[in-house]
Amino acid sequence: MELIQDYALFLARVITLLIAFGILLSMLGGMAGKRQGRGREKLEVEPLNERYKNMAKRIEQSADKKRQGLLSRLRERRQQKRHGGEGRLPRLFVLDFDGDLRASATEALREEVSAVIATARRDDEVLLRLESPGGMVPGYGLAASQLARLREKDIRLTIAVDRVAASGGYLMACVADRIVAAPFAIIGSIGVVGQLPNFHGLLKRHDIEFELHTAGTHKRDLTVFGENTDEGRAKFRESLEEVHGLFKNHIAKYRPRLDLEQVATGEHWLGERAHELGLVDDLGTSDDLLLERRERMDLVGLSYHPATSFRRRFSVVVESLMARLGYGPRLE
Repeated sequence: MELIQDYALFLARVITLLIAFGILLSMLGGMAGKRQGRGREKLEVEPLNERYKNMAKRIEQSADKKRQGLLSRLRERRQQKRHGGEGRLPRLFVLDFDGDLRASATEALREEVSAVIATARRDDEVLLRLESPGGMVPGYGLAASQLARLREKDIRLTIAVDRVAASGGYLMACVADRIVAAPFAIIGSIGVVGQLPNFHGLLKRHDIEFELHTAGTHKRDLTVFGENTDEGRAKFRESLEEVHGLFKNHIAKYRPRLDLEQVATGEHWLGERAHELGLVDDLGTSDDLLLERRERMDLVGLSYHPATSFRRRFSVVVESLMARLGYGPRLE
């Protein structure tokens, strides 16, 4: 028992040091930024219309290159007949989303979806190769909203799951017109979890006082170092149930035939069983989809890589650490 107490105290010290180090680094970064900005303050204005026009131009140049060889010319003639003489193949925009706890790939997804909407024409489609075990509610909610923009513009969206689309990942996947999963991919986990360590008892045994002052009855339902109450725990569970209800409503909107009472239990299933339950539409891999479409569509891969500073990367690490400690509800 004494060993556990010593370990908990050591863990609390480590967390405190990490937070203090993060605050110090942020202060130093802010001071450096102010010094660099003196004497050359400027406002950068980016013409977004021109930006999207340039994106469209680059995509058009890549997608409309002349095909060589007799077989290519025959395919073009065949497609001209199918599509009323338009003289082009419909395009399949291929996107990737590799999800983590914070859904940090959402920023890139936003730019990629905007580029598709700015350039897509009739009969163009989107394939998203999705991999995510779930994570924080706001991040995955925003990612799902980005995909919903495609549906609102009547751009057909197919999502391929080769390994895992659970909880927050499935929140995104269910937006698609069609979900294709590999036979052994992990699908489902329609549930919400929230956890938080509490060191109040340990601090009390060592005569360490901790004060927390809030304005608002439910400003802080559960704390790490303060004393948690039954009322606070009940409110926290109520919040989890509310998020779970929104999760189920979201799925019901895009997959109304799904039996939510059967699948919204927090369980996950492999691809074949998920197909039987109606969580996915077909079994297969993203490679199969690409090979199937290559003869009748132009495949256009889109990938946005945002520039990140050291300060930004450090803040991501700190936020991920706090998330792993259980601060706030998570879709997992």
